[in-house]
Amino acid sequence: MPNALVVADDLTGATDTGHGFAARGRGVRVRRSVDGDTAADSETDPGGTETDVLVVDTDSRDADPEAAATAVARAVETHPAPLVYKKVDSTLRGNVVAEVDAALAATGAALAVVAPAFPATGRTTEGGRHLVDGTPLSEAGYGVAESDLRELFAGSEFPLAHLDTDTVDAGPSAVAARLADPAADERPTLAVCDALSDDHLEAVAAGAASPDLNPLYVGSGGLAAHVDVSGESPGSPPAVSTDPRRSGVLGVVGSVNERTLAQLAAVDDEAVVALDPAAAVRDPDSAGRAAAESLGVLLDWHDRAVVTAATEPADVTAAERAADEIAGDGADADSLAADRVSAALAAAARATVEASPPAGLVLTGGDTAGAVLDALGAAAVRLAGESVAAGVPVGAVADGPAAGTRVATKAGGFGTERVILNCLDALGR
Repeated sequence: MPNALVVADDLTGATDTGHGFAARGRGVRVRRSVDGDTAADSETDPGGTETDVLVVDTDSRDADPEAAATAVARAVETHPAPLVYKKVDSTLRGNVVAEVDAALAATGAALAVVAPAFPATGRTTEGGRHLVDGTPLSEAGYGVAESDLRELFAGSEFPLAHLDTDTVDAGPSAVAARLADPAADERPTLAVCDALSDDHLEAVAAGAASPDLNPLYVGSGGLAAHVDVSGESPGSPPAVSTDPRRSGVLGVVGSVNERTLAQLAAVDDEAVVALDPAAAVRDPDSAGRAAAESLGVLLDWHDRAVVTAATEPADVTAAERAADEIAGDGADADSLAADRVSAALAAAARATVEASPPAGLVLTGGDTAGAVLDALGAAAVRLAGESVAAGVPVGAVADGPAAGTRVATKAGGFGTERVILNCLDALGR
């Protein structure tokens, strides 16, 4: 049994949250699904480190709320652990309330401490309102209509409390005292917390750590860096080594967030292979395989190659237009376009790895990162405790034909304009 379980709704969120534990010496394994061979989770990895913190990706961000809740409950029940951390998106996308309610019910905890802030990436909470780089979330372009955590969780089946900035600023003792207040109602309570800095998150984590509370932790990668795990640590995470027969770094960029497009623009044009977005939607496998030859040449000659289907917003429009042409009545063309483009990028990655195995992979966008690992037959990633930047952890593929390949994962909205370039450099060293 692991000492802690993290339940995430997408792959990049799973890895950046797991990194909060791996960076402090915990042995962290990220599973691609709830189901599968659970025996591997308790095994010692090739570097000699046992799985201490298990991270499970339910891949439920875009699922309907009932299905998402069921997946979360199954994860908690299938992988019991003394400490459970429900990872939520730092911009509150997905089925946040349904999944938190399901985790709270499945753990039987009397309290959920909710702090989605990730100050290192510009996500903060003040006066109950969630902000991105100081802008209210509802105005920040992430497609989330509500900025106020209290309004968001008003739809929860559990009663709500709010820990304001003054409380978290006063430190762990003040947080613990506030959390220990007896509730008029015996049902579990959701305590949503302000946090403008890592000091605030540290106060929330330390204040909630009282053995009398034993809460469900709810947060993004920010809070995870401050939550202590009981039980003996297995020691430093394993050093990630690469197969000496492999060289070069392959980047697969699926996010169309405007920040990612700016990051992609910083990469040398000669290193980028752009799929025709309409062709990728119409025939993902053929489009991906057609790109693999160019990617292999770039890896052989320049030690880096990046594949994408969008270098500008017009490419997104072209993909959606192609999806409209083939979607049936009532189909979600935007979702269809995204799924098919991810499949095309995954096909390109698979064909490239088969022909010219790279030493490293840089995967941007949660859906794309998951699709690539699935295409490579990889059920898990083990984290190294290293990162390129905040929210951009490094690990290694744990199994399948690409086992041992270094991998960096990045959500679409994270990072400076040079972060993809920095990932290529870091994994290429």
